[in-house]
Amino acid sequence: MARTRYEYTTSPRKLEPDIKEKRHSQKRKLKVVEDLPRQDIKLSKEQKTKQVKVTFVIAGIFMLLLTISYRTSQINEKFSQIQTLKTELASLQKENEQLEVSIENGLNLNNIEKEAKEKLGMQKLTNKQTVYVQLPKKDYVEPASEEVVIEKEKNWFEQLIDKIFNR
Repeated sequence: MARTRYEYTTSPRKLEPDIKEKRHSQKRKLKVVEDLPRQDIKLSKEQKTKQVKVTFVIAGIFMLLLTISYRTSQINEKFSQIQTLKTELASLQKENEQLEVSIENGLNLNNIEKEAKEKLGMQKLTNKQTVYVQLPKKDYVEPASEEVVIEKEKNWFEQLIDKIFNR
């Protein structure tokens, strides 16, 4: 309990023993209350149905949230797969463009001639190395002596008509 009047001495009174005594006295005054057994508490039918409804509502909300989180995780997984495939596609397109450029450079006649000289040790032909060959002007294609007949396959209806009319 705080004092309101002013004290003129330099050493105030100690209040600690009073506080400790009050705490001990409060602890002694507490009484233990025994719980009633569950069997003795009766619930009405309305309270039971209300509890069942609340339980189903909570279970429904839980299932709804679980479903939403599952679908969200699936969407995130598919999105990451799409991103991975897009980056793979971009790298393949870049590699494809580089290969096209290298093919175009390889088809250049100057590059072909340069590689033939350096890697294969080839040289340009001189006039001394040129050999002319004369061929007779006879036509080597033989005309067909036999006539080739190609029969197309007939369906069952055409085969039936041929049998009827003896073609």
